[in-house]
Amino acid sequence: DILVDGKLCDCDIVVNCKVGDPIPLEVKLTNWSKHSVGPFALTVTPYQDYQNGVHNYELQDAITFVGSNTFYIESVKPTKDSVYFGALLFLYTGDFYLNIKFHEDNCSKELPVSWFCLPSVHIRAVEPV
Repeated sequence: DILVDGKLCDCDIVVNCKVGDPIPLEVKLTNWSKHSVGPFALTVTPYQDYQNGVHNYELQDAITFVGSNTFYIESVKPTKDSVYFGALLFLYTGDFYLNIKFHEDNCSKELPVSWFCLPSVHIRAVEPV
């Protein structure tokens, strides 16, 4: 599950947030396999989709992370949850998306397939009222 500003994200939801306010980001992973997985890293990369097949990942002037955009995970035990917290700070208005990638450090332990099907996260940064 992915929550932005406390709201569960799935493919049909747009989360509105205010420019200049830190927005909490929560990624919850559940390991439904019979063995522990890890170590691995989870990286969150924001981008803009121009709706013509072009994605802009050069957003360092528009979005910043409070802390790091990469979470290092030692392991997630079978049938257990692991939750990771971060925050985003939007500096300009616009529609943004989050790309979440896994980087496995140990080739002998495969990550659950469901983790590669995380929902698309669409965030609309708006001017503060």
